[in-house]
Formats: sequence, C-alpha cells, structure tokens
Amino acid sequence: MEVPNSVLDACKNSFTAADGLMAMLCHHDCVLWLVNMTSPGERQHYVFTLVERLFNHLLSWFTVGILYDWDFLKLYLPHMTFAISVFHAYGHAWPCQCIYHPQKCKGFGLTDGEGCR
Repeated sequence: MEVPNSVLDACKNSFTAADGLMAMLCHHDCVLWLVNMTSPGERQHYVFTLVERLFNHLLSWFTVGILYDWDFLKLYLPHMTFAISVFHAYGHAWPCQCIYHPQKCKGFGLTDGEGCR
C-alpha cells in the first residue's frame, strides 16, 4: 500500500522532533517525566524543573533519593538523599564510591541509577 505524499507531508508538519530528552525515573526505572532539552549539554535548569515537578506532586514529609552528581535546590535539600549512579561512581575516587554508591546509601536498595541509559 502506498501512502499519498499529502498524508506524509501532513504527518511531517504535525509533529516536532525532540532535540534531546532528560528523564526522571522512579525506583523501578519507569519514566515519571521527560524534558525536551533545547540547548546542548546537561544544563542545571532541566534538573531543577524535573525535581520541582516531582516535589509539587509529593507530600511534604517524603524523602527522595537523587542519583545525580551534584546537589541543588536548598528548599528541597532536607527531603533529599544523594548518590551517584553506578556507572558514574566508578569514575570517582574510591572513597567517593564508598560514600555515594547507591547500594551503600540508605533508601536506594539495589537501584543502580542506570535505567535510562
């Protein structure tokens, strides 16, 4: 079956391709939110947006484990625990791995932080 060019053109004009996606995943590696990254690199504002969206949907007493390599958002810091994804942790010095490896941090269980790679 051949699709007419007019149909293909209509499809092409009705969708916009994402430049790049940054995802926030739950503990089970299911996508909670995606952000379309319109500028190159992992800019901080994309992470800020995802974390802010998450905390807007949670009760105030929740504590969240963050698998990212820097801390931010002082408003939410009392409710956050930090670790570094397993793949990234091996690029750090051994003492850093001992402290921030997710399987060494309380609350992360067997999560490796690599579900979205």
